[in-house]
Amino acid sequence: MELDTLENNLDIIIQDVLDAAKLRPNDVFVLGCSTSEVVGGHIGKDSNPEVGRRIIYTLLKKLKPLNINLAVQGCEHINRSLVVERKVAEEKGFEIVSVVPAMHAGGACSVAAFQQFDDPVEVEHIVAQAGLDIGDTSIGMHVKFVQVPVRPSIKELGGAHVTALRSRPKYVGGERANYEPIEHQEYVPE
Repeated sequence: MELDTLENNLDIIIQDVLDAAKLRPNDVFVLGCSTSEVVGGHIGKDSNPEVGRRIIYTLLKKLKPLNINLAVQGCEHINRSLVVERKVAEEKGFEIVSVVPAMHAGGACSVAAFQQFDDPVEVEHIVAQAGLDIGDTSIGMHVKFVQVPVRPSIKELGGAHVTALRSRPKYVGGERANYEPIEHQEYVPE
């Protein structure tokens, strides 16, 4: 896949997820990605460092100005631990673990995140408010309950199937409960 096309398509996909998720500053956005699948190979067999670098670059370019934190999930060989900025791990109480991702133990996007983040660390678990799964890497374990599927307008990135999740608060109450926000009204006594 041509890298500029990949970046343009990914930008549209990210915007679709952001539009659906309504993230706020300091929220966490998780990425699970198989660059092997993006280039038309089999997950874990054809990692592509250049594709990984471009994917992380594109996400950071989109998320940083919004003050949304990126977490990048590694593969099963590092127990799906995630690259985050040290500041994010410390602020959110994520437990830092001792591992540095490699091409075939973490994956190309994890390695690229470690290279492009300012002060990267690996953490074992996170709670993200939304995320993007490129190549069926299973990010649901890292997205806050209740997860809601997001259907991006572009369904594939290169050869990789694309899915996404957002989260919402749990609905509580019964048939008389209301789930729509109440309009703010200032009260002024007469």
